[in-house]
Amino acid sequence: MSKSLRILIRAAVMADAAVIAQFNREMALETERRKLSPSRVRRGVEALLADAAKGTYYLAEVDGEVIGQLLITYEWSDWRNGNFWWIQSVYVVPACRGRGVFKALYAHVERLARKRRDVCGLRLYVDDDNTKAKEVYARLGLRATHYELWETDFVLG
Repeated sequence: MSKSLRILIRAAVMADAAVIAQFNREMALETERRKLSPSRVRRGVEALLADAAKGTYYLAEVDGEVIGQLLITYEWSDWRNGNFWWIQSVYVVPACRGRGVFKALYAHVERLARKRRDVCGLRLYVDDDNTKAKEVYARLGLRATHYELWETDFVLG
């Protein structure tokens, strides 16, 4: 791939399930050192792609090759009377990092969100140790909040 990428952003379709599932597994291993079940992840991706109420994956392509992704899911805010779009499952193939792929994905999603009256903002979470990602997010105008994320995980523990 050349230095300057011609990036196309598009919504994922069911035919993209395999690459999305692979990216999700690579991301989990890289960022959290978790080995995820290929079949469980594939079923999870397919369930989302089959039901738009669950969310939407957006893919970055160069010359027909998927090189990055992010997932949008929804959280209703009664305080704002609108949905936050949560950015999740962010992944860019290593060879394309630092070349504007996430920036293009984020810009696309932000444009879509700003056009909708029912979206009150964008949110994402990031691993405490992922300083590179935090720097990228800050450059794009995102800011850290005072919230911490807590959970009880019934599947991965």
